[in-house]
Amino acid sequence: MPRRLPVVAAALGALALALTACSGTSTSASSAQGDDLGLVSAGTLTVATEGTYRPFSFHDESGTLTGFDVEIAQAVGEKLGLKVRFQETQWDAIFAGLDAGRFDVIANQVSINPERQEKYLFSSPYTVSRGVIVTADSDSSISSFADLSGKTTAQSLTSNWYELATQSGAQVEAVEGWAQAVALLKQGRVDATINDQLTYLDYEKTNSPTGLKIAAQTDDTSDSAFATTKDKQALTDAIDGALDELRTDGTLAEISQKYFGADVTK
Repeated sequence: MPRRLPVVAAALGALALALTACSGTSTSASSAQGDDLGLVSAGTLTVATEGTYRPFSFHDESGTLTGFDVEIAQAVGEKLGLKVRFQETQWDAIFAGLDAGRFDVIANQVSINPERQEKYLFSSPYTVSRGVIVTADSDSSISSFADLSGKTTAQSLTSNWYELATQSGAQVEAVEGWAQAVALLKQGRVDATINDQLTYLDYEKTNSPTGLKIAAQTDDTSDSAFATTKDKQALTDAIDGALDELRTDGTLAEISQKYFGADVTK
């Protein structure tokens, strides 16, 4: 009998390995099934989003919550083996709700900046954008920000694009937002407008041909990511792992192409 013990031990070891291999679909999903992520509700990723921020988070014709950020969050939840529950929250209250523990993460084009990094954890970025100069297709006089000197741009006076326009030497025609800026540009009443690349790509996707073009873009990027509280490092790490998988298998690029006609995830 004693001589059979190594054989039995080996068999038991093999069985244990087989059971381990069958216990989960991925490392991230296996991790998510545990209690180490500090989720508001076990087995569920609770995500805060506005629900009124097209094309990132909005309601379609049937009333269903959808959008770029919404689909990214759903894909992350699927990779982690978690249900995803969205909690629609106004932007002005969204960080207060996160601080109060009402949800696990914010998915609402939250840009990463030093001030926010002092208080919150951020996943790896899933959106990378730049500031762009938009002009008429026929305009060849503007190909850089230096070329804006002496030109007229349409800008909201409360936006950081207004500051960039004035720093570039442009005269600014005040507008309420993108739609009004585009109208003035198409009417030939201004030479250009500066805005976020994603805003233009969304407009181009839904209004092509636009008669407009991107004439130049900033070197600096604006990166957006999932935001959570400082005590959720394990959750942030798990989300990073899911995003890596989604980037590798092409899911991030596919969702991006759907909404913007370009890959804005890298």
